Amino acid sequence: MTSQTLDTSAPASARRLRVVVAKPGLDGHDRGAKIIARALRDAGMEVIYTGLHQTPEQITETVIQEDADAVGLSILSGAHMTLVPRIVELLAAQGADDVIVTVGGTIPPDDIAELKQLGVAAVFTPGAPLEEIISFIEGAARKPESL
Repeated sequence: MTSQTLDTSAPASARRLRVVVAKPGLDGHDRGAKIIARALRDAGMEVIYTGLHQTPEQITETVIQEDADAVGLSILSGAHMTLVPRIVELLAAQGADDVIVTVGGTIPPDDIAELKQLGVAAVFTPGAPLEEIISFIEGAARKPESL
């Protein structure tokens, strides 16, 4: 039996992208999150799905422990303007403000600009094509480091 180690010190462009897919808050519906997780896996990314009812602290801890390149937050409960800013704040406090944060779910159009101002890279509402989500994460996570 051989063991493989994942080289997390290599830049994202030289290794498989690692994406955490998380369901913050009390929302109990995760079909969309599971569809996204499967699509990202099928596209060659390593996906860590946290399951339902995660706190911002639990999500942040998973992102840090897994050395994720991106986190996709799936929110249908309407609590996005409370939960997402807290997760962005916690990531910054942990020095992980380079992690790409995306949000998916029932997000009112009026809230999208504010979420982006807070540091969310992209918001995907119901019906967003899977190819668009995959392409966005691949492109955002593989951008060359700024000098």
